[in-house]
Amino acid sequence: MTETHATIPPGAPVFPAGRYGRRRAPGGGRPRKLLAALALVVLLAALTLISVRLYQQYGDPEYDGQVITYTDITDNQVVVTFRVTVPPGGSAVCVLRARDLAGAEVAREEVTVTAEPGDRHVTTQHRLATSAKPFIGEVLRCRPPA
Repeated sequence: MTETHATIPPGAPVFPAGRYGRRRAPGGGRPRKLLAALALVVLLAALTLISVRLYQQYGDPEYDGQVITYTDITDNQVVVTFRVTVPPGGSAVCVLRARDLAGAEVAREEVTVTAEPGDRHVTTQHRLATSAKPFIGEVLRCRPPA
């Protein structure tokens, strides 16, 4: 038996029945595009919330600590000299740590520093007592006092 193509518009492709799966209706991609756009909006909102949270936790430019030097390294101590930027006349709590040659933390301490009235920068030294020979002294972060 031969097949007639009288009902198929000219120029439309002819596929064998049941061979290539179900045919899509024209305009059937709209729900997928809407779902993809909605997923993109949700992703952007989530990334914005995460970045705001991380900035609040770690990115306050008012409180910035920088190591100037670390000296007097012995088997059980390191002296860290650091500078902290604070609001004029304010104070900050800075987290200092020392690590050994392998990178393991051998000391961690919170230090409160206070600026003189009108000053924004405080330079100070602090001795960290360590549990092993330190290799480096660091200022992890500074934040406003609680």
